[in-house]
Amino acid sequence: MNKEKKTVLITGGNGMIGKHLTRQLLEAGFQVRWLVRRTLSTNDSVEMFRWSVTENYIDPKAFEGTDCIIHLAGENVGAARWTTKRKKAILESRISTSTLLIRGIKESGVEIETFIAASATGYYGGYVGDELKTETSENGKDFLAEVTREWEQAVEPVSLLVKRLVTFRIGVVLSHTGGALQKLALPVKLFLGSPVGTGNQMISWIHLEDLARVFRYAIDHEKISGTFNAVAPLPVSNAELTKALAKSMKRPLVLPNVPAFMLRLILGEMSEIVLLGCRVSCEKISKAGFEFRYPDIHSAVDSGN
Repeated sequence: MNKEKKTVLITGGNGMIGKHLTRQLLEAGFQVRWLVRRTLSTNDSVEMFRWSVTENYIDPKAFEGTDCIIHLAGENVGAARWTTKRKKAILESRISTSTLLIRGIKESGVEIETFIAASATGYYGGYVGDELKTETSENGKDFLAEVTREWEQAVEPVSLLVKRLVTFRIGVVLSHTGGALQKLALPVKLFLGSPVGTGNQMISWIHLEDLARVFRYAIDHEKISGTFNAVAPLPVSNAELTKALAKSMKRPLVLPNVPAFMLRLILGEMSEIVLLGCRVSCEKISKAGFEFRYPDIHSAVDSGN
């Protein structure tokens, strides 16, 4: 279990996941540090240390006294259309930050107890069907599967420098404060909500609060090591999620499904994110003792968080 005032260094701390995780760790008595590209003045409770991929620089002081590193940094895959340039940036942002971080650990000479790496359920590839994926399932063949495979491979060398490496393949993160749920909720709120494509594509999701809790659980429990899926116990179809949002917001669903061809025209290859799905098992992390606060989609969309 964690000693009092354990120090956690986070990359990507200023993102939605990083901010929520930071708040939870601070409330629990942890000391939190961020690696940032430029100094931020928005959080006096967090120590800031600069790093820069373009300058190949990382402040060595960031590692002094650090017990755990949580690596979240990487370009948002859903922020813009997947041009060739954008796809290159998505992949390179994960590889370059991982490489720089590992170099910094090695040069610091500090023995880090735990390194927790973010990955994604995109590792298994997007598909239409009900096949259940586990941590031992094969890597997929599409773009996101390629990104997550290379991302995990880039992080793997850190296992020689730290006591424990944990990789979480994270599902679609749901929170009313941002991310996918907020985007899905807006058309429903405006009476324009409807499933996309067939609506049958499966969504393996996790509530933001549970995601932060599972990171915390990995810090606290030494038996947590290796790769785990970070998804709630009950995946849902796109249609089921849309209906749950409509019920929670007391809005009707009166429109037909958004045609797949329309999304492909608008989003291009990025349309795969919503047109294809992935049904992923959380059995491994559950057997390790983690209990979900939001195990089903109705508790998640009704949470208000």
